[in-house]
Amino acid sequence: MPGLYYLQQSKGIQLISPHHFNFISILMFLKILTVAGLATFEIYAAIPAGYAFKLSPFTILFASIIGGLAGVFVSYFFGDKIRAFFHKKKTVEKTESQKHPMITRLWNKYGVVGLGFLGTITIGAPISIAVGAGLNVNLKKLLVWCCLGVVTRCIIFTIIGYYGAALIENAE
Repeated sequence: MPGLYYLQQSKGIQLISPHHFNFISILMFLKILTVAGLATFEIYAAIPAGYAFKLSPFTILFASIIGGLAGVFVSYFFGDKIRAFFHKKKTVEKTESQKHPMITRLWNKYGVVGLGFLGTITIGAPISIAVGAGLNVNLKKLLVWCCLGVVTRCIIFTIIGYYGAALIENAE
């Protein structure tokens, strides 16, 4: 029948109207947008939210990578403003090594790669870029390593989430 669609559910096949189909598409889009929005700030929250929304692992991976990269580029865009803020406050406040000892150790040991890649995997890309801007790091190099860190982090935690969800399903 033209204009009618079939939706297969666990209870069988159900006839739905095109209006209902558009509602399902909008709802799916909002779920994906929520995962991407959460990943902009914190990937650790985005991936479990994607599994809670019952999205496929590939959709969660795609949305979290897009959101994580958006967070990196927003932080990069504001990098000069962050750098100016740190240098304006530097005489009054503690030095960077006193405020962020873990990040300073990463910087001293691994440089841009450690701050960008390892910092992104452990504490997040926006914080790594903000600290890198405060330490006068070349932001273009830091951007590349943060992007690689975001992609790696999303892949690792999506796989962990997938196998964790499968383990929980098998236990029940």
